[in-house]
This record gives sequence, structure tokens and C-alpha cells, in this order.
Amino acid sequence: MTFKAYPAALRRTTALGATAALCAWLASVPLSLAQGEDEDAPATPPSPSAEGGPATPEPATLPYSVEVTAGDDSDLADLGRAVAQTVTLRERAPTDALGLLGRVRSDLPRLQEALRAEGYWGGQVSATIDGLPLDDPALPARLAAATGPVPVVITLAPRQRYRIGHVTVVAEPSGAAAEVRNAALAADLPEGQPARAEAVLAAESAMLDALRAGGHPLATTAGRDITVDHDRQAMDITWRIAPGPRARFATPEVRGQSRTDTGLLRRTAARQLEGRDYSPAAVERARRALVSLGVFDSVRVEAGTTVGPDGTLPIAFVVSERPLRALGGSIAYETNFGLAVSVFWEHRNLFGGAERLRLEAEASRISDGSFGNATYRTFATLTQPEIFERNIRLISRIGLVKENLEAYDREAFVASSIAEHPLTERLTLQFGPSFETGRIGRYEELDPYTLVGFLGGLRWDSTNSLLNPSRGIRASVSATPYYSIDDSSSYVRLMATGSTYFDLTGDQGSILALRTAVGSALGASFDQITLDKRFYAGGGGSVRGYTYQSIGPRDSGNRPLGGASLLELSAEWRQRISGPWGAVAFVDAGTVSEDETPGTGTLRVGVGAGLRYLTSIGPIRVDVGVPLNPQQGDPAYGLYVGIGQAF
Repeated sequence: MTFKAYPAALRRTTALGATAALCAWLASVPLSLAQGEDEDAPATPPSPSAEGGPATPEPATLPYSVEVTAGDDSDLADLGRAVAQTVTLRERAPTDALGLLGRVRSDLPRLQEALRAEGYWGGQVSATIDGLPLDDPALPARLAAATGPVPVVITLAPRQRYRIGHVTVVAEPSGAAAEVRNAALAADLPEGQPARAEAVLAAESAMLDALRAGGHPLATTAGRDITVDHDRQAMDITWRIAPGPRARFATPEVRGQSRTDTGLLRRTAARQLEGRDYSPAAVERARRALVSLGVFDSVRVEAGTTVGPDGTLPIAFVVSERPLRALGGSIAYETNFGLAVSVFWEHRNLFGGAERLRLEAEASRISDGSFGNATYRTFATLTQPEIFERNIRLISRIGLVKENLEAYDREAFVASSIAEHPLTERLTLQFGPSFETGRIGRYEELDPYTLVGFLGGLRWDSTNSLLNPSRGIRASVSATPYYSIDDSSSYVRLMATGSTYFDLTGDQGSILALRTAVGSALGASFDQITLDKRFYAGGGGSVRGYTYQSIGPRDSGNRPLGGASLLELSAEWRQRISGPWGAVAFVDAGTVSEDETPGTGTLRVGVGAGLRYLTSIGPIRVDVGVPLNPQQGDPAYGLYVGIGQAF
């Protein structure tokens, strides 16, 4: 890579550039239909003769077949078929003999530009119709007499692919040479690479992106000169880059809202921007912060086109508000316990400050149409995005639960108020009290209990999707001390979970997902740990193939006792099949023990496979799991249906 003028004149061909070649043939595709119609059909319907005679008949259409060849290069042949109007218009716009001849002739320069865009600057394009070259004098008469499909053969002869030779980057003005040099180094300029338009465009875009990330919002290309040297079979490039002034963010504006407090919106955006050097990443963080309030259908960025005298760049976010209220629900099914149904209603902007009130109810474990032994939960949740104008979200929740599980029965009132404070874009601190009181027990013998707890935890999320992640990491760790008012006992429940996702093909076609969970209850004997605060494993979100909460110690009636510790491991291969359809194969394992040390119990393993159907709200999941080392009474398999990935 050089940063000075090219020293000597060469025998050369000067073009507008590989980018112009690429744009020429790309632009021709959407226009091709209209052009083909103009070439191949009358501009107006035929009119009767002046004497009132019959209309002049249209020329008969001439069917034809097309073959595009490029030697052994099937990719180049595919490109030729995509660019050639003779191919793309064959079915959509039938033509006559003269129209076919004109269509093939117009494809030759178009395909020549496509070859150059791929770096074949010395390549040639030729064509024959019915075995004759286009300039054969006998061709028009043969086409006029033809009745059946006429064979058209287009031949691409790419020859040697040229390479990118000298790359020169010049700063305008020259005083910005240091910034431009750094941007060029960060862009990994393509010296020695094939002289393709894509490489030129990518390098240019990378330089401008590097300048903008470095605080130059108005960076632009002042000029681009491309010289093709046929003797060297090389393409030399000179860029003239104008970085523009450095800038800081001005106080952002938010426009378009009618029901949401403007002060809240400005504070939300300003936390990511105000007083900081310009960067596109900061703009995107501010946009996502506004989206996360949950009150907007869309958030669009409008950046200023000039930097002010104070060195700041004006920026505005134009928002479109969502409907205030929403109603929804979900349905899931598990062979062991039957149907689960949930519904919710929410108000997305209760007091004008993006407060969200959500009322929800759930009935699960509905087996054989029986509702008597089902589990019921109903909750009201109020989410406030700011507390005391600080970046602290408060989630307050109250609810009633009636659970009839194999492990325990519970009837309780529960309440919590959990604050979430983002420490970074990915890391969130959680803390807050919880309270529950009611009755809990086994075999229909329920004893009163009252617990007070305080959650403290951290959550990390770098994934790219909530319901269907393909890359990134999710992890959380929490410690919740509990105090029992009934017997004055106390213990600390520790829990850590993590999952990671690998996009093995780079196109979300093949994804490896891994998950682990580790838990332990410290400070109390096993019998003192409240039944619902013990650890359990098994079921659709845990170890598939096993009954919900079934893994671990059991009593004399073969009902699960839960444990003081937990260890779970999962691996899942997610493969896209076609369109929205995909398949998975998985291995889950888990152990629950009465000992507080995780992993000391018997490890239970389940394997299985499933189908996925991708929708706009996430994948619909159908999984079948089989236990490899079941306990007494475990079923032979488990079927799980739901929305979203298993983890």
C-alpha cells in the first residue's frame, strides 16, 4: 500500500472504475423488463388503416432457448444468466425475430461490464443464434423463417483475472493525512486481491466507516481513479478521501411522540450521546435504548449534515408510537402433563412515561381435559423505565399461585420489586426484595410459610436475538438470601446459568448452542430449604426426555424431593433446512443432589431431535426427547411444543 502519487505513465486503459461496471449491470436488471418491452413490442396498439381496413398484424413471436457458458466456471455462468436480458426476459416478455437479435446484441456490452466487475478486464463475450454469429448476413433471413425454438448460446471467455496493483490513498485536505492513513490501515486495503468491484467498494466503505468511528461524521470520498494496466494485468486505484471535521454529539432531539414524556426520551438518548465524540455505534445504542422502552413501532435517526461552530453534530430521533394496549397469549404442550395456556393484556404507556402494566394468567398441566389438578398463576407487573430520573428500571410484581406438582403443592401470594441498572451495554446489575406467604407441602398436607428474600445478581447478554440467537453469550449469576419468619431459619440460594451460540457457517444455517446451569443452597439443612426453593431438573426447559422436576432424589412414593444443588448441561445443533424450516439434534444432561455441592448426584442424560418453523415472533418449536438412563416411572419419551428456542 502506498500513499503517494503513481510515479510513471504506463500503457493503460482508463475506466470510470470497477464500481461503475458493477453498477451498470446491476442497474440494468430492474430496468430490463421495461427496456425489453420497448424494444420488442409496439409503443401503442396497432390502429386501423386510413381506409378503415383491418389493423396491421403484429410480427409473430419467436420462441428461443438460452445457454450461457463460461468454461468450467459455473459461478460466472450463473452471473451471466442473472445479468443477461435474453435470459431474464425469455418468459416474461416474448419477442419476435428482430427483437431477439436486438436483445442479444444489447447483452454483449452488459455482460462485458459484468466480467470487468469480477476482475476479468481482458475477457470477451460472444454469442450465436441458431449457430450463426450475430454479424452473419444470413442470420436475419434464417430467423424470419424459423418456426421452432431457436437456440441462443452466449459464451463468456474470462481469460486471466486481473489483480489489484498499487493502491494510493490521498487526504483532502492534506492536513488530514494522519487520520486518512489510519483509516486506510484499519480498512485492510486489497492490494494483490482479484480486481473485483466488490473489493473496491468494500475497501472504500471500510475506510469511511473507520473515519466515522473515529469521530468524523461527514467523511466522504472526494474522488476515485482506477487505472487498468493490461500489460501487468493489474488495476491500480487512487482514492481521494475527505474526512471532514471531527465532531461531538449535540444534545439529541426526539420528534414524533404525542403520548410519551419528551424529557424521558431526551434523557434516554442523551445517556448514550451527549458530550461524547461522534461514533455510529453510540448512535445505534441510543436508538436501541429508545426502542427498548417498548412504546415505539420504529425509531429513525436523522443526523445533521454540517458540524456547528462549537464542534457538535445535531442529531434527532424520529419515533412512531405503537398502539397503547395489546392482548396476546401462548400455547404449549408436553406429553407428560398436557396443555399449558397463558394470556396477557398490557398497557404500554400507563402514565405517559413509558410505564408498562402487564396482567397475565396461566393454566398449565391440563391433562385429559381435567382442570382440578392444574397449576394456576396470575400476576400483575408494572415496569418503570426510570426511577428518580436515573437509568434504573424498576420491575414490581404481585401475584397469586396455586401449584399442584409432583414435587410439592403450593398456594401463595408473592411480591417482588427488582431494580435493574445497566453497568454497560451488555452487563446489568439486579437487586431488590421479594416476599411470599401462603401454604406449601406434599401429599395435600400444606403448612403455612412466609419468606423474605433479597435478590442480588448480574446478567450479561451479547446475543443477537431474544428468541432465536445465532451468536453471542448469555450469562447470569445471582445470590438470594432467604429468611423464614415461621422458624427463623435462613439460607442463601446461589444460581449461575450460561449459554453460548456459534454460527458455524456465517449465514445462520448451522448453529451450535451450548448451555449450563449450576445451583446450590447454602446455610441450612436440606429439610430447612423451602420446597419451592429447592433445585429440580427435567422437562422442556431443562433435561428433555424426563418428566418435569423428576430428576434427583425421590421419596418412598416415587415423588421427587428436589435437592440442595443442581448441575445441567446441554448441547444443541440447529440446522436450517429450507426457507423457514429447520431441524435440531440435542443432548441434555442434569443431576440434582441433597448435597450442597453441584454434580454429586447421578447424571441423567436425554437425547432427541426436533423441528423449527421460523415466524416473525420467533421459531415454533417441536422437540422429542428420549431418556437414556431413566428412573422408575419415567416415560419412554417426551414431546415438547412451544415458541422460541429451548435456550
